Amino acid sequence: MTTALSDIAEFRLLLEEELGLHVRADDLDRPLDDFPEWDSVLLLRLVTVVEDVVGRRVPVADVLQARTFRQMYEVVAGP
Repeated sequence: MTTALSDIAEFRLLLEEELGLHVRADDLDRPLDDFPEWDSVLLLRLVTVVEDVVGRRVPVADVLQARTFRQMYEVVAGP
């Protein structure tokens, strides 16, 4: 498992290792609706994994508003 989300490449690695999603760099800006395997269960798993990795709470309401993986990364990477 990754230990940081220092950049979006780490986030992509986390998506693959922890959720089994194969997201290429050019997929980061595609709408989440374009990924038939993406669902609310994976979203909850992602939030849990990210919280463990970054050591802080993730604003779930903001993650729910994300429409792409890049937007999701911007929320979970935080300040």
